[in-house]
Amino acid sequence: MDLRVASSDELDTVLAFWAVAAENDHRPADSRAAIAALHLRDPGALILAVDGDEIIGTVIAGWDGWRCHVYRLAVAPSRRRQGIGRALIEAAEERFRALGGTRADAMVLDDNPGAHGAWAAGGYRRQAEWSRWVKPL
Repeated sequence: MDLRVASSDELDTVLAFWAVAAENDHRPADSRAAIAALHLRDPGALILAVDGDEIIGTVIAGWDGWRCHVYRLAVAPSRRRQGIGRALIEAAEERFRALGGTRADAMVLDDNPGAHGAWAAGGYRRQAEWSRWVKPL
C-alpha cells in the first residue's frame, strides 16, 4: 500500500470509490464540481491509499489556515481492519503538523459505530460540549 495525494485525473475514480466505500447518509451528495474545487484550492488535501492502480482508501485533510478538519475517511469494504484507516489518519495528522496545525477534528456520524472505534483507536474523542450546526446553501 502507498499513501499519496490524489491527482486531478483521479477525481472521478474517487467519486466512484466513495459511492461504494464511504458513509453517505445525512450529507449532501458528492459532486464532480465540489471535489474539483477542493483539489484546485488545496491539491494536497485529498490523500489516497492505493494498492497498485486501485484506490483502497481516502481521507480529506482540510486546512483552512487556522483549523484542521478531517473528512471522507473511507476504506474499501474488502480491505477494512487492515490498518489502512489508521495510516490515512496518521498521514492527515502529518500534513496538519507540517502546516502548523495544533488540533484536528473529525466529522463522524453518530449512527456509524464502526467508525467510532476507528477514530477512538486513533486517539480521537467525542467532544460533548460542542454541537454541529448546519445550513444548506
